[in-house]
Amino acid sequence: MTIKEAQLQVDKWITKYGVRYFSELTNMAILTEEVGEVARVVSREYGDQSFKKSDKGKKLEEELADVLFVLICLANQTNIDLTKALKDNLDKKAKRDKTRHKNNEKLR
Repeated sequence: MTIKEAQLQVDKWITKYGVRYFSELTNMAILTEEVGEVARVVSREYGDQSFKKSDKGKKLEEELADVLFVLICLANQTNIDLTKALKDNLDKKAKRDKTRHKNNEKLR
């Protein structure tokens, strides 16, 4: 699935099941919650924290998909073409960071 197809699929889902998009502010709050859930899984799977009973069954791929879904909702409702935005962002980073990471001693 391309990014454009994902944006269309999310829009169809919202129309069919979600009635309408939540407000941008609500979706920003939801995105923050979802990113927190990603952090919770990562800190337990890859970090030093131990699992709580309430953490059992949480999967990183599901939490990342939740983040992606809400991110796409925000893009759709603010008329952002994520394909173009990502391409532009990668171009910017390529110019800005052309030698930055290669010259970073911490990455060797």
